[in-house]
Amino acid sequence: MHKDMGGTLVLIRRLAIIFVLVLAYAYYQMIGESAALAQVGLISFAAVAQFAPAFFGGLVWRRATALGAMMGISAGFLVWFYTLLLPSFADAGWIGRGFLDEGLFGIGLLKARTLFAMEFNPLTHGVIWSLLANVTAYVAGSLMRLPTPIERVQATSFVARDIQSGSGTGFKLWRTAVTADRLEDTVARYIGTDRARAAFEGFRAQQGQIGTRGGEADVRLIRFAEHLLASAVGVASARLVIALMLERHSTHARGAMRLLDDASAAIQHNRDLLQSAIDNVDQGLAVFEPGMTLICWNSTLQKFLGLGSDLNRVGTPITEVLDAFLARTASGKAAADDRVRRIALTHEPFRERRLDTGQVFEFRSSPMPDGGVVVTVIDATESVLAAEELQRVNESLELRVKERTAELTRLNEALASAKADADAANLSKTRFIAAASHDILQPLNAARLFTSTLVERMKRSKDGELVRNVDSSLEAVEEILSALLDISRLDAGAMKAENAPFRIDDILQALALEFGPAARKKGLTFRVVGSNLTLNSDRKLLRRVLQNFVSNAIKYTREGRVLMGCRRHGNMVRIEVHDTGPGIPEEKFDLIFQEFQRLHTDGDGTSGLGLGLSIVERMAKVLEAPVHVRSRLRKGSVFAIDIPLAEGVKPAAAPQRPRKVQPPALSGAFRVLVIDNERPILEGMQLLLSGWGNTVQTATGLDEAIEALAQWDGKVDMILADYHLNNEDGISVIRTLRTRARRPIPAVLITADRTPAVADLAVAHDVHLLRKPLKPAALRAAMSHVAVRAEV
Repeated sequence: MHKDMGGTLVLIRRLAIIFVLVLAYAYYQMIGESAALAQVGLISFAAVAQFAPAFFGGLVWRRATALGAMMGISAGFLVWFYTLLLPSFADAGWIGRGFLDEGLFGIGLLKARTLFAMEFNPLTHGVIWSLLANVTAYVAGSLMRLPTPIERVQATSFVARDIQSGSGTGFKLWRTAVTADRLEDTVARYIGTDRARAAFEGFRAQQGQIGTRGGEADVRLIRFAEHLLASAVGVASARLVIALMLERHSTHARGAMRLLDDASAAIQHNRDLLQSAIDNVDQGLAVFEPGMTLICWNSTLQKFLGLGSDLNRVGTPITEVLDAFLARTASGKAAADDRVRRIALTHEPFRERRLDTGQVFEFRSSPMPDGGVVVTVIDATESVLAAEELQRVNESLELRVKERTAELTRLNEALASAKADADAANLSKTRFIAAASHDILQPLNAARLFTSTLVERMKRSKDGELVRNVDSSLEAVEEILSALLDISRLDAGAMKAENAPFRIDDILQALALEFGPAARKKGLTFRVVGSNLTLNSDRKLLRRVLQNFVSNAIKYTREGRVLMGCRRHGNMVRIEVHDTGPGIPEEKFDLIFQEFQRLHTDGDGTSGLGLGLSIVERMAKVLEAPVHVRSRLRKGSVFAIDIPLAEGVKPAAAPQRPRKVQPPALSGAFRVLVIDNERPILEGMQLLLSGWGNTVQTATGLDEAIEALAQWDGKVDMILADYHLNNEDGISVIRTLRTRARRPIPAVLITADRTPAVADLAVAHDVHLLRKPLKPAALRAAMSHVAVRAEV
């Protein structure tokens, strides 16, 4: 949501007025005794006069440009400052009079009140020379470059030399020289042939002229054409097109049309860029303006809903879109009003099944700042079919239990065997999902690279907000997939605890640095109490558990503080995270550890997937460490985990206070070799890294990487490689390239493989490890890190 800036603008205006008044009063106090008030006013009018050349020149001179206007005003103010303002301070005794009596730098021709030995009244002298410098710089700056398309469009609005003033339009209410066919062809140049033909046929049908395309265009048809053009190129441009077409004797119509083509091309470029971005999203997207009419959509939406070409146009009401889709569903058109209410008012998600294809689509809507609505459509067929299949299996199982209750004793062994088979099948499915994480995350990684590049390139564009919304949606999908894959690996037993002694303070201080900015952003006090104890557990799994605790505490605490520290109980250490949040009812302690379960507290608007504590519970089982929860409503909550002390290890020295560590920044452009077997990822990485100023070469395997290394004569600054390639792995490719280059080239391994074996292999070969899907900020930090390590 955009913040209302009205109050801020009013405050800025008031502060600006006060500031100008203070400056004026200070100036009067400084020179009031040496100059009359009328003289001060004349000096002020001379300053205001510097805007006159640019103002009047823009009304009469088509060749004028914004660059010329800025140069003219700057030059005029500079001469005004030297010939009028500075002398007033010299007369009052605040500065020396050398530039008045001897000239600037001792040059007599540059005396402030007698420039080039020309003597006038001081005020007349300053005005003449400042306006002369202003006009000269204005003309020179305008002639330095050709006007841009937008400058030519604006010039046409004020200096209409292409349309002769006395000729009129040549259009009479009872007769015109323009035919309906020519009018339709002109409109088709801007909105497309199919759309223009459909619009004009619809208009003729309303007027009772079905099948009639020839003849002269009347007033109603011309006004209808102007409205169509206005939806594509704007009202002013639409009127210009119609006026030029009706002009019988204009000798400059070709030039004016070329000018309009430039403006239309600029508008079309922005529309094409936006359309290209949303067309590459797997979800169906549609944007409806406050009047619930369609203004933007992508091809995926058209494919999902089966919309015809007559509905794919700007201005289509949401009711027509839903009627056309619901006609293919079991709900039918009768449910259209309820679906419109859910999309526009309550924003409740709903699902519909297409009868012709059997696909099930989930509709979700989000409000826009201006009152419009963004609608996303997801293909939920697989999940719905899985749920229906599960329901059928459950119903079948209940029926079998009822029918064979009498034979229960005899079938116990067979039932146990069937249950074992079902568990094995479920475990096999879970293991498959965990093992297939690379293929699942590859396309998402490529999409995040492309959207991140678009976000950086369109920060200040009017379409930047939409691209950032797309990037945020992909980030949410990434979080869901990562969480589900972690759950799959935990359920499949692929994640094992690797216990070893370590200082707990290392984790505590790292979390203090990681979450400190997020806490300060929300206005919370985040404090970490250091500890010199040494624990025996899996360092990585414990850190992830504590990360979830701290993240939830900051997310659900509106005000107050978050505290993290340790308490020793015999041979165990309880690591606790306290917050002053809304608290959790005791009867819901078990609910919060279930998947996709979140407690909505007072509509605070916090976002989340409801998977964090579910993952914590599974990791705690792997660590064999109990998790504890204490909470009081409206007072806060405490999440804790018990970890054993390391035996035979003395406590370390008292921990030092954490220092603020700034991540290293990229100090310059690198020559980066990117290796991945997926072309979309290579393209996305090349766009992203090139946008940071790096020189990039890509390769899909070892042979192409060796060729790229040879092209750069072995002078590669950094290697970014995927682990799973076609016929080799990333570590072996990096090792081969280092051998050929005869030096340890800095390298980063980017992989969706989360097994400890890959991580150990990367550490053994001095390769930095990043997980997919890749975050641009993490990649940039990793590149800076390995670059700094290479320099040390």
